Amino acid sequence: MSGGTRFIEAGAGEAILFIHGAGGQASFWTPQLEAFAVSHRVVAPDVTEADAVGQMRRLLDDLDLSAVNLVAHGEGARIALALAELHPHRVRRVALIEAVMPDGVALTLRCPSRAIAHGDDAALAAFLGGRLSRFDNRELRTAFGSFMTGVTIVTTAGTDGQPRGFTANSFTSVSLEPPLLLICIGKTAASVDVFARAQGFAVNILSEAQKDTSVLFASKRPDKFEVARWRSGPFGNPLIEGSAAWFDCARHQVIDAGDHIILMGHVEAFSYSDANPLGYARGHYITLGLEQAAVNAASSASRTVVGAILESDSRLVLLPDPARPGGLVLPEVGRTGPNGSASQLDDLLRREGMDATLGFLFAVFENPESREQYIYYRGEALLHARGRTVLADFEDLPWEKLPDEATRSMLRRYAAERKIGRFKVYSGDHRQGSVKAVD
Repeated sequence: MSGGTRFIEAGAGEAILFIHGAGGQASFWTPQLEAFAVSHRVVAPDVTEADAVGQMRRLLDDLDLSAVNLVAHGEGARIALALAELHPHRVRRVALIEAVMPDGVALTLRCPSRAIAHGDDAALAAFLGGRLSRFDNRELRTAFGSFMTGVTIVTTAGTDGQPRGFTANSFTSVSLEPPLLLICIGKTAASVDVFARAQGFAVNILSEAQKDTSVLFASKRPDKFEVARWRSGPFGNPLIEGSAAWFDCARHQVIDAGDHIILMGHVEAFSYSDANPLGYARGHYITLGLEQAAVNAASSASRTVVGAILESDSRLVLLPDPARPGGLVLPEVGRTGPNGSASQLDDLLRREGMDATLGFLFAVFENPESREQYIYYRGEALLHARGRTVLADFEDLPWEKLPDEATRSMLRRYAAERKIGRFKVYSGDHRQGSVKAVD
């Protein structure tokens, strides 16, 4: 049961919402639920409320279903068509079986629809299986993610004066004369109606020290503006303290665009600083200052060692040290032979039977005595074959087997920071430098 609505649910995959007709109930769809649960997530509710469309919309929200296929029987067709007309971004397709509709009803749907004879499950399967686009949505999203962007928090005071905000990277400058910019908001966003009606909004471009603020405003926490530091801008919209730049805007135009709306703003006031902006690409945050430190190290004339601090089953991954019998090293390349690189490190991990995901930088430092540059990332590893790998508990690391004090010092810091779940990045040399809180 969800919010008082009884329903039957099964399967996984693209969602289908089955709506029964007058006098029916969810169990009416039992044969179809069993058949389609093999390839889809199927949901069949008991329609009990006078406002059936509202009941279905709340059910979609409660089950976190952003968009569904609708299959309706008899008078349930009225509910399905009304839901598709009022909330087109929540509906992918509509299939009607023995539809009962008032005479003269003419609705323009923004999705494919089809009338299907009762019991013709083969026709229904063919209709639901048809591609709405020749593109896979997940693959298309991944391709879009190859474009590196900044990270913004979009805020508004709303018509009720209550501050609202969300994290977005869909921000674009549009024009200098007049000064225009735009942001995109998904139609499934909880605050989309507030932003669409508001007299204005602000775009806060985050600095590289504000990853935590980005995560905060990407969440559904109700106390965002109690946690974050902010002030009202000249046009009345919330400005996030510490941002690299901000733009306080009046609403210029709202444009319907598929599953998003485009909100265009007229810049009324703005400001910026020399802080490095926070970047985002392929699902990860990028801090330009620290990435530049790694680039400088990798491009220097000195020898470059590239390695990783990897965890597998909450233990540290180590490898035998080829230069010291009985010694252990982190997975790394470049101490001997050609200079290390990220691609060489990936090759080493694959050879050692590891499926590793490298995350953020953890340390970039130089040993002035040996003129070696060190770049270490942190990440997770799945061991397909144990091979030569050694897993060590963080409470009992084999300190005496590690190659040098620089490695031991780095791992002491890592072990301490993992206990509190907050990692920082070290940049400097093997003795002293700076630690930056970016994650």
